[in-house]
Amino acid sequence: MIESDRELSAMVQELWDNDVNRLQPGKDYRISLQGKAGDSMSINDNNDGAGYPLFTFVDENIFKKETFLAFISLLDNYESDTGEPEIVTPEEVAENHKFLDSIIQTPTMKIAHKYLVEKHLSPKDETQFKEQLYRIWFELYARRGSSRPDSSGFEHVFVGETRGGRTVIGFHNWIQLYLQEKLGHIDYKGYSVNANSPQPDENKHILALQFSWKNGIKPKGSIFIGVSPEFEFALYTLCFLTSPNERVKVQFSFYDVEIVCHHYNQKHIGTTYPVLLKYQKQD
Repeated sequence: MIESDRELSAMVQELWDNDVNRLQPGKDYRISLQGKAGDSMSINDNNDGAGYPLFTFVDENIFKKETFLAFISLLDNYESDTGEPEIVTPEEVAENHKFLDSIIQTPTMKIAHKYLVEKHLSPKDETQFKEQLYRIWFELYARRGSSRPDSSGFEHVFVGETRGGRTVIGFHNWIQLYLQEKLGHIDYKGYSVNANSPQPDENKHILALQFSWKNGIKPKGSIFIGVSPEFEFALYTLCFLTSPNERVKVQFSFYDVEIVCHHYNQKHIGTTYPVLLKYQKQD
């Protein structure tokens, strides 16, 4: 097991403590874990460990907050099938910038930016920092098997994509999951656990799960639940820029977590998501 990165853990704890827009489980939202998902990769319901949706309640007033509003406006800007080239309109570019403008003003992103500047990994100038974020997250590249730019870090991680129409790739964001489930496009099939992973907890903020989306299946996905868009953006950007390793272990709050962060050409995020290793004992 790789050692936990102490310095990065301290930074993530600071991001967590300053995530003022995080939702409270049981108060701002409720989930229903139901049963364990089967091991099958098929979309049929024989292995469905959950007859009901994952989300039983979300206080949508939270979606009126500036960063949530700006984030949600980006979710419909993408063509989910890899291999289909993305056409980015001027309006979409403006929405991307508006989102970055909104998150850069939040405590979590300010903390991340300050740390990255101290490490000489990001420019101090806010406009240049925004350009760096844009390149990492929004610049298009050709995902495996495609000759044309059809993907971006943001689309893969936060929106989700389909490969060959049958497999869901990426899709590691709870807001997109909730909104798509509400529209009837998501069928939650249960939580995922293996011999080494802890049992999921409806009052914790990390969950491994299985679901189908449109006509594709996500056999195992892992997501933060109830955190703000700026927390995930800050955390993943930190991991991408500070760690040459594609897996980094951090400890914060109740959690021992491995953050998986695959680079694409060292310039863009290929994918990134949390893997819950264990819950920490709280003093």
